[in-house]
Amino acid sequence: MVFAWRRAVAALLGLAALLAWSPAVAAAPRCTIGTPGATQRIAIGDSGRSVLLHLPARFDARRPVPALFLFHGSTDRGQGIIDQTRMTATADAHGFLVVAPDGGIPAERGFVWNIPGVPTVTGKVPGPGDADDVAFVKRTIDWLVAQGCADRTRVYASGHSGGGRFTSWLGCVAADRFAAIAPNVGLRAGNPLKDVRLPDPATCTPSRPVPVMAFAGDADTTNPVQGGGAGYWQYTMHSALARWADIDGCREGPIAREVAPGVAETRFTKCRGGAEVAGRVTKGAGHVWVADNEAMWSFLAQHRR
Repeated sequence: MVFAWRRAVAALLGLAALLAWSPAVAAAPRCTIGTPGATQRIAIGDSGRSVLLHLPARFDARRPVPALFLFHGSTDRGQGIIDQTRMTATADAHGFLVVAPDGGIPAERGFVWNIPGVPTVTGKVPGPGDADDVAFVKRTIDWLVAQGCADRTRVYASGHSGGGRFTSWLGCVAADRFAAIAPNVGLRAGNPLKDVRLPDPATCTPSRPVPVMAFAGDADTTNPVQGGGAGYWQYTMHSALARWADIDGCREGPIAREVAPGVAETRFTKCRGGAEVAGRVTKGAGHVWVADNEAMWSFLAQHRR
């Protein structure tokens, strides 16, 4: 009896030792890139491209944190969206990474984003020789996760104008990577149909429900909430919200309310997978960053992939 007990104990100790050395339970990588509270340019592996990365002020290198990708407007750069939004202060307060890449297609003094089939602000439709921005963003996520910096289940996207349209596109084609999206003056739900101011359902078929919060101004003449404008725009913000509500299978809404003086919200709820779809329009605001950073982060942080 004693002999059998000793054999059992020895077996358990051996199993424990084996597990301790198993790669499956090896210590998670420690994030060693960047400096807490600072924004630095970081090369992404051997991709030949880089991003501006901001680590929150109280960043603990032993613990991966949420990551918010910020996409600049057309012909701008990553530094521009960081300066414009002041999102790094929000990141410091709430403990998330800010990742700001440059678009892959040079235009004027900056870059534009590759949304296949949709003309950029230059009027050119991206071709097969242009950089694949979606692939680069996915590679960046994988690299940040592998470095032990980002939590794969809490990756989010926002952007301004052309970067907002690219954020919307990521919701359509990379829902497996992003837990939620929040475009600013750029909400789309697929490419515009020809001759009809409606989104083409065939061009936005995400693999899972996508929580969406969008921001806009009713005096925006570049990407008008009423639709029209350039060829890449056309349909209304309401059409985009309604289409996302349909994609997400929302059973309640639209619910309209005023969330602050001059800020009207439309929201769809009871969606599949715990998703929600919301749009906020600021009275009198134009083509600027109108997003409430605190409200945006509060919405995004509720969702995990």
